This record gives sequence, structure tokens and C-alpha cells, in this order.
Amino acid sequence: MSTYEVTRSTYVAADPAVVHALVNDFHEWRKWSPWEDLDPNLQRTYTGPDSGVGAHYGWSGNRKAGEGSMVITSVTPLEIDVKLDFLKPFSASNQVQFILTPHDGGTKVEWRMEGEQKGLWGFVGRFMNMDKVVGTDFEQGLARLKTAAES
Repeated sequence: MSTYEVTRSTYVAADPAVVHALVNDFHEWRKWSPWEDLDPNLQRTYTGPDSGVGAHYGWSGNRKAGEGSMVITSVTPLEIDVKLDFLKPFSASNQVQFILTPHDGGTKVEWRMEGEQKGLWGFVGRFMNMDKVVGTDFEQGLARLKTAAES
């Protein structure tokens, strides 16, 4: 078994409440998520409340997009926790956090994901650096989040 953590952060020239609204509602992720463009025919389902604890987002798409779901598990004004489950192209569960820190009239946004690679993926994980695999996606997503929040 191989554990990993991926963390990226950026500064957004917007109030934490503006950033919070973009992260706390899965409908808003279409504006900034780095994975929304992987499949133009992506099938999305939203259940539970529109935002906050219990909000659920499921997707199913092509080989690049895969299949999985997310649910918001905890929310404070400065942190949003998400349980992320992949079904395809491989099975994995991850804990995701968005930490918003007021800074210089704006917000420092930290995006963190922790997980374990089990079974075959645990073996492959010894040779694959998840920080390099997912880190660039986080950087792209944070850049898009910054644009959305500052517009």
C-alpha cells in the first residue's frame, strides 16, 4: 500500500466568501474544475442539497474522465472537506480539503488531497509520483478558480 498527499495553493484577489461559494456548490465546479473539459458528453448527476454538507456529485464519461462521485462531508467558513471516490478507470477513495485563509485583502486557497493506493495500484504507486500526476491538474484548477472568483 502506498499513501500520498498532493497540495497546491494560490492567492485569489477575492473575499473568502466568494471562493467558498465556488467550491461549496458542485454546480459551480463547471466554471473552474480542471477535469470538466475531459469529455464534452460527460454525464453529471447532482443529489442532496445544492451546496454544503451532503451535496453529492456523480459523473460518468469517456476513458479520460472516468467515473466517480464526490460528497461534501464538512464545511466551515474557511474549509470544505470532500470525500472523492473513483470507480473507473480504477477504484480509489481520497479525502480532499480546500482551506481558505484571508490574506492581503484576498484569499490564499490551498487544495489538498490525501489517499492510499491499494492492490495493484499500491504496487504501481511505488513507481508513480501522484504529486506529479495530479499536481498539474490542481494548478490548472486553481488558476481557473482564481479567474472565476476575480471576475
